[in-house]
Amino acid sequence: MKKKIFLSLLVLLALFTITGCGTKNETANNSNSNNSSNEIKENSKSVVLYFSATGTTKSIAKRIATQSNSDIIEIIPKEKYKSEDLNYNSDCRANREQNDPKARPKIENTIDITKYDTIYLGYPIWWGTNPKIILTLLDKYDFTGKTIIPFCTSGSTGISNSVGDLRNYNSKLNIKDGKRFSSNDSDDVIKDFINDN
Repeated sequence: MKKKIFLSLLVLLALFTITGCGTKNETANNSNSNNSSNEIKENSKSVVLYFSATGTTKSIAKRIATQSNSDIIEIIPKEKYKSEDLNYNSDCRANREQNDPKARPKIENTIDITKYDTIYLGYPIWWGTNPKIILTLLDKYDFTGKTIIPFCTSGSTGISNSVGDLRNYNSKLNIKDGKRFSSNDSDDVIKDFINDN
């Protein structure tokens, strides 16, 4: 009798272990697929093109892509930003770049915007404007004939200065007024933004 109970417990333990491992692997695989930066659909004419150093802009970008049925492409810096690069109370990398008119951080990935008519362009606000990597993007790719709809993330600073800076940088581009988002904005706010543009 004890032998049967022991064997039953052993079988249950083995099943539990196998099931647990399977769940763990599935979770890991799911999280890897969710971390994918780019999602390209078959016939989309719009794309959400974004730069995010801390993940806040990425979160809003994904929501805009989902609700507008757009493709999504991340602007990946060749030299990734670490937390010390974003310590604004020091002589950090982000501060040095923002204070240097010639700074153009390199972009690691190749970005194809040729098939898109509408580009939602997302970035965090750094020192009241867009990060310099956005200027690298405008230098590297041809946005002629495309509608650029900017969006930014910021705790309090609005988007108007950054949009003005982008228009001054290249006055030939069709850049809309855009919108500032905070991380806790509702889906309705995002829907209104898409519908207004």
